[in-house]
Amino acid sequence: MPPIVDAPKTVSRIAAASETLPHIADAELSGTPSERHPARGGAGAPAPKLRALAPDDDRSDHENDVPDPEKVRELGSESLVRKLRTRSLSISEARQVLRGHHLDATQIDDVIDDFCRRGYLDDAMLANQLVESGTQRKGQGRVALSRALAQRGIPRDVVDAALDELPDDDAERALDFARTKARSLSRLDGDTALRRLMGQLARRGYGGAIAMTAAKTALAEATFGGGRPTGVRFVDSD
Repeated sequence: MPPIVDAPKTVSRIAAASETLPHIADAELSGTPSERHPARGGAGAPAPKLRALAPDDDRSDHENDVPDPEKVRELGSESLVRKLRTRSLSISEARQVLRGHHLDATQIDDVIDDFCRRGYLDDAMLANQLVESGTQRKGQGRVALSRALAQRGIPRDVVDAALDELPDDDAERALDFARTKARSLSRLDGDTALRRLMGQLARRGYGGAIAMTAAKTALAEATFGGGRPTGVRFVDSD
């Protein structure tokens, strides 16, 4: 059986305790730590004072945002190496890659000089490769080759030097190209076939008399050299 509690005596003891330690009672009722609570610094201890920040302590986060120049240069160089693994670049194209990584002018010059010394960048070699590819695989003439090299940012003097290595055989190369296209045009009437073939020759850098002669010769061969008869004949005018 639970003990009998003397309610009046209990109430009296609580009231007496409240009168003896009013600050404890008030603190418990209000939810505020008493002076003896650790959050208030212990028994009778003054509350800790906040130290004012010195100017050096109030550093801006922007200081941490300033990129390290060496890191920027390293990242730009690594990106350029990755590009060069997929295709050859001219010096002008390499500069564009480095500008995309926010290198300044001095850093760009340093990286370019380093890559040139290592043989990673060589405009003369690239120009020769493009000329060889353009003539052998694409059947391009001098005009088209010159335009293609200029679009890659290769300097004019380097372009001229690469083209000077070509034999003076634009007429022969134009005819070789025209022969590869003439048979597919033999189903057209003469004027249409000639116009289309000359347009194809012009896009590859052959124009004027060279294109006209090559187109007429190739179409004549396609017509009378075993292709389907079309009744088209090309006669040189006086």
